[in-house]
Amino acid sequence: MTDLFSSYQLKDVTLRNRIAIPPMCQYMAQDGFVNDWHKAHYASLARGGSGLVIVEATGVAPEGRITPNCLGIWNDAQAEKLREIAAEIKAAGAVPGIQIAHAGRKASANIPWEGDDHISIDDPRAWQSIGPSAIAFGGDLPRVPIEMTIDDIKRVQQDFVAAARRALDAGFEWLELHFAHGYLAQSFTSSHSNHRTDEYGGSFENRSRFTRETLAAVREVWPENLPLTARFGVIEYDGKDEETLSESIQLVKAWREIGLDMLSVSVGFTIPETHIPWGPAFLGPIAERVRNEAKIPVSSAWGFGAPTLADQAIRSEQLDLAMIGRAHLENPNWPYHAAKELAKSDPAWVLPPPYAHWLSRYKSLS
Repeated sequence: MTDLFSSYQLKDVTLRNRIAIPPMCQYMAQDGFVNDWHKAHYASLARGGSGLVIVEATGVAPEGRITPNCLGIWNDAQAEKLREIAAEIKAAGAVPGIQIAHAGRKASANIPWEGDDHISIDDPRAWQSIGPSAIAFGGDLPRVPIEMTIDDIKRVQQDFVAAARRALDAGFEWLELHFAHGYLAQSFTSSHSNHRTDEYGGSFENRSRFTRETLAAVREVWPENLPLTARFGVIEYDGKDEETLSESIQLVKAWREIGLDMLSVSVGFTIPETHIPWGPAFLGPIAERVRNEAKIPVSSAWGFGAPTLADQAIRSEQLDLAMIGRAHLENPNWPYHAAKELAKSDPAWVLPPPYAHWLSRYKSLS
């Protein structure tokens, strides 16, 4: 039976197990560039034994960053530095992935531990955000974005294409499009944030046009033999759950026809006024429904940090991959912890030999 430590193949990429590390923003970059923090961080995660490590949300344009301290891939120099990260991940035995993103109306924010709110408009670090409509997110992010023109839309789509090319050249083998969490792509699909009256607004068919076109454009330049995936909020928990989920599944089917290989199932986070039923593996049944109805492999990253929960999600075919984020920050060697808890034989050997040898040799002393 398939379990958490079974290998997984998607296109020509094979993961050593079903454990994946999702994008987790570090807010440590300067001018979009990786530095020593990122090198140590990603090398440590990859050495922990997971099958896939996806680098944090990386801006396709300067205005697409969430904060001034987010990573970027809008120029070749940034991509060249990211090459070091991809190489470190691969050398540790994991598949290197990257998430490319545009924050839309949630951009120009302070880093979380310095407010997690919009930067004051008179702060020289601030910039003008853009979105499908001139509607603010609200709460601590009150800045009204400029409504994008058709030229703006086409420019951003080409920014995604250019970022995908750079990611490939930098050595990444797994590409994730950030279509979730109330950022630009997600906000186009939602009637909460998209009040346009042109071909990119109105009906759900029109509101989802930005994502379909962007995916198709990236698929043209991303190799067919490498996974092209997306993270998307399929449900909002705003009182219209069945309608939103049904529309999302239809959209995912369309993406699959365009060339999407896997969906990372998440929550929309398009508005602050929601009632999310936080709890262990709470998105498992939602992910399973998407998997079964859209006929596409799925992953999810919320609440699967207990090894038994992650393993059961794989065994029951709710998920194809378990995205383990926060638990890896607490313990970069989480796969070793999981292997022990799940009574795998020789659990230490999920780690690199310099660790596994000593842990295995003196296990009777622990």
